[in-house]
Formats: sequence, structure tokens, C-alpha cells
Amino acid sequence: MMKRSSLVRRLGAFTLVELMIVVVIVAILALVAVPMYSTNVTAARMSEAIAGVGTIRSAARTYLATRGGTFGATVPTLTDLGFAATDLDGKFSSQSDYTFTPTANSANYKITFTPSAKMPGGKTYEINQAGTETTGATYWTTGN
Repeated sequence: MMKRSSLVRRLGAFTLVELMIVVVIVAILALVAVPMYSTNVTAARMSEAIAGVGTIRSAARTYLATRGGTFGATVPTLTDLGFAATDLDGKFSSQSDYTFTPTANSANYKITFTPSAKMPGGKTYEINQAGTETTGATYWTTGN
């Protein structure tokens, strides 16, 4: 018959095997969760960039609407569209990350976001006047 004190001690402790099983389960969960978390963090950061691109696109449409529907021979800059030096700055992006590239004497343009060091894991996001996103391995897309 087992002594009462050894039975109480046995019921209050974990064996090495039980602890190893817990460690393996936690490791498996971490292997699944960490990549998913990283992807979601990047998506959240990119949403700031996409919002900035949308703001520029709205300003470009307004600019075109007030000037006969086409850019002139001298194409506008972000400043011409009404943006001050830091208007597009955010937590993960800077105004210098955005490039507005209009085509002279037309209504065509591209808006490109190229991530800086403020956005680790970010990808380039580019959209044209029709709302078509540039695709490819180095480009971020919203799936629209």
C-alpha cells in the first residue's frame, strides 16, 4: 500500500513527459500563429497606404474635373493637387513613399506607394486612373 504522503506528492506534480507534450503543442501553435500574425500586421499597415492612394486618386479626379478632364502639357505634382508636405504622413508611411505620375495632355495617371523602412514587410501598391491595380510578385493587391 502506498503511503499517503507520496500519493499527495504524486498528484500535485507533472511528469517530464507531460511537460514535453505541452511544449510540443505550444510550439506547433506558434508555428501556425506567427506567420498568420505577420501577414495580418502587414495587411493592416498596407491599409494605411491604400487609404493614402485613395486620397490622392480623389484629389486627381477633382483636379481633372476642374480643368476640362485632362492634364495640360505641364503635369501636376502632389502639391498641385493640394497636398502639403506632410498631409499623407502616417504611422507606417510618409508622403515621400507616394508617387503621382500623370501623363501630359491626357487623363491618365498612376499612383504608386513604395514602402520605406517605416513599413517592414510592405510591398509596392500601384493603381491607375481606372482603379486597376498593378499585379505581380512585388506588388500588393486588395483583391478587388
